[in-house]
Amino acid sequence: MQTVGVIGAGKFGITVAKLLSRNVNVVVYTRNLDSINRINAEHLIMNTKLRESIKATTSIEEICAKCQLLFAVIPSSGFRSMMKDFCPYLRPSHIMIHATKGLDVSHHSHEDFYKWTFNRKEVHTMTEVILQESNLIRVGCMSGPNLSSEILAGQPAATVIASDYDEVIELGQEVLHSNKFFVFGSHDLKAAEIAGAFKNIIAVASGILSGMGLGKNMQSLLITRGLREMIYFGKAMGTSANAYLGTAGIGDLIATCTSEDSRNYIFGKRLAAGEDFEYIMQTSSEVVEGVRTLKIINQLAKNEKLALPIVQVLHKVVYEGFDKMRALEFLMHENHAPDVDFL
Repeated sequence: MQTVGVIGAGKFGITVAKLLSRNVNVVVYTRNLDSINRINAEHLIMNTKLRESIKATTSIEEICAKCQLLFAVIPSSGFRSMMKDFCPYLRPSHIMIHATKGLDVSHHSHEDFYKWTFNRKEVHTMTEVILQESNLIRVGCMSGPNLSSEILAGQPAATVIASDYDEVIELGQEVLHSNKFFVFGSHDLKAAEIAGAFKNIIAVASGILSGMGLGKNMQSLLITRGLREMIYFGKAMGTSANAYLGTAGIGDLIATCTSEDSRNYIFGKRLAAGEDFEYIMQTSSEVVEGVRTLKIINQLAKNEKLALPIVQVLHKVVYEGFDKMRALEFLMHENHAPDVDFL
């Protein structure tokens, strides 16, 4: 692996490219011509200095021809469309690792977002989208506490490469690992994907608590009960509880729920401060995956008759304008809820 591809030049796409450039040459695919110029001519983007070994292109054919290993870092709402564009140029010999923390219901148009209704069979992980839309076989995901701002600043961090294939895990570890970035491996692929999506919901709730002026006692309680709901939902989707207690689960949950660098946390904080939902979404510098995932998982909870009180109450707050203090009071009076009942 002398050259590795990154699909997407958003903040985390650039973060992945910079991590990879310590070990390999990198080709970044983006349709943004300004980003291409900044990467190729200035070697500087988002105030981040890049190695000259990172090049950018608008050509899908070029990145697929040069790179056997591809990292897909695309928002979930556009992931299936991206795969359809890439499909003619992908071969079974390609390997794809995605870093998208969301779920797919792309048969619904974005314009109908508020009217979505769907069943379990219509919701897909990004791995399922990759397999549905291409001839790829060896796929995986990258998940964990990977706040871009900290990694770009050179701070140490870790991630998980999850896949059904040892080769994918080992290759991901080989190209990403450095003395400041540790890479764990996992075979529980679906659990890693569910954890990465679900934790964004709890991060929105954590931001709301912060915006209400509440402290660490409530934040820690939310994270603990949020982990319980994550595991409960994950088990209902056919995964084991174990993966959620590792780096991709509780590790990512803590980071996303406590950091000002978390876009989902900041969304919740702004919402609690009284800003308009649509205004926050339009002015956020990055896609707030947790808002979309909240609607998806709330619908699944209804369909499957799952008791996810944080998800259900948060959905009413975000989408129906339910009073935040009343929502908190409701959750605090959840009758006789056991502390640990998911192991």
